[in-house]
Amino acid sequence: QVQVVESGGGLVQPGGSLRLSCAASVSTFLINAMGWYRQVPGKQRELVATITRSSSTNYADSVKGRFTISRDNAKSTVYLQMNSLKPEDTAVYFCCLTYYSGADYWGQGTQVTVSS
Repeated sequence: QVQVVESGGGLVQPGGSLRLSCAASVSTFLINAMGWYRQVPGKQRELVATITRSSSTNYADSVKGRFTISRDNAKSTVYLQMNSLKPEDTAVYFCCLTYYSGADYWGQGTQVTVSS
């Protein structure tokens, strides 16, 4: 069974940094891509960043230059380094794994709050 577990959320002041982690329960060889998405109440979930098996990355315009997605294949883990955080980055962040079959698996989400 494929499981995805996020960690690393919390409260941070504007301008601060956080690193989110997303651990998958399957080998990285079975994963096509992984990504981070975020959602605030009343709005649709939006893409933050994705990384493919070949480490090709894609970012939302709103986070380019501030966020970095990376992966550790040995640990089947993806990270999201978030710098220069803004109050508008406040959201629940979800990790999504795209399996080799094409199926998507989502984590339970982790809250990120940027506030002074």
